Amino acid sequence: MSNKIFSGVQPTGNLHLGNYLGAIKNFVELNNDTNNNCIFCVVDLHAITIKQDPNKLKNNVRETVATFVASGIDPKKSIIFNQSSVAAHSEAAWILSCVARMGWLNRMTQFKEKAGKEKEKASIGLYSYPVLMAADILLYDTTHVPVGDDQKQHLELCRDIAQKFNNDFKVDNFLQVPEPLIQKEFSRIMSLKDGSKKMSKSELSDLSRINLTDDQDQIKNKIKKAKTDPMPMPKDIKDLDERLEVKNLLGIYSCLNNTNLQDSIEIFKGKNLSEFKEKLSDLLVAEIDPISKEIKKLLEDKSYLDKILLDGVEKANSIALKKIDRIKEIVGF
Repeated sequence: MSNKIFSGVQPTGNLHLGNYLGAIKNFVELNNDTNNNCIFCVVDLHAITIKQDPNKLKNNVRETVATFVASGIDPKKSIIFNQSSVAAHSEAAWILSCVARMGWLNRMTQFKEKAGKEKEKASIGLYSYPVLMAADILLYDTTHVPVGDDQKQHLELCRDIAQKFNNDFKVDNFLQVPEPLIQKEFSRIMSLKDGSKKMSKSELSDLSRINLTDDQDQIKNKIKKAKTDPMPMPKDIKDLDERLEVKNLLGIYSCLNNTNLQDSIEIFKGKNLSEFKEKLSDLLVAEIDPISKEIKKLLEDKSYLDKILLDGVEKANSIALKKIDRIKEIVGF
């Protein structure tokens, strides 16, 4: 029996190394596994929980599709579509929001982090976002969801919603309760300027991140200027507790080289940071530069990207419509 995989990426533009190593690289491996049926969604409904420029949003959707394809996701093997084009997502989100409980949503730490002290000014969408995420997943009878540490709580909520719906309406296993697929090795990539902050496109300095559209020279320059310290490379994993920036760079190296952190430490222990940075730059250029070139090439062919979305929407719609029709029937519509 094949696995049904669902995951989404927000079309916020300027996807970076954190998005790639934390999610997209894993998507490619899932796409290539013949045991998996994969659906990759450009979650544009989620994107508007924070105000977007309408003119940029459509281009950002295309850029996300281009990044998927350039990274190695085959649109013939997997479904790639944008969420807002499948009405069942919005319909299911409302029905499931009537199943979800306020107490569950009040425990979501990501809302507290994003809203901060301005909680009263945050949109209702930002607050109820995890219910829409649950709808995304549950419409496709998803068995497994690749999640990072910051999304584990949302998947638990999705599982709770599925179980409560099934119990409330006495429909055993109607909504598939999905399992998490958690990347075990270093899925959280931090800023090149501050090892305590997650790599983000919203950070003011472009030197804080490797964008997936950066060229060779930009990648090398950013690694050269990445914050570190004057000490040589660590000899033990315990030494990294107080050296967050070095830990981050070693984590990036490990992800790219498919090794664990301790093995990477063994390779470079006691050496100069400049030597390590050079090796890391070479690895990054080899991995990211071909993707960068392909993204730029694909973005010149908007009709091709739109065709991928159109085909994906058609396939996603055929699955989601059957599920939402049955959901409506169950609740009495």
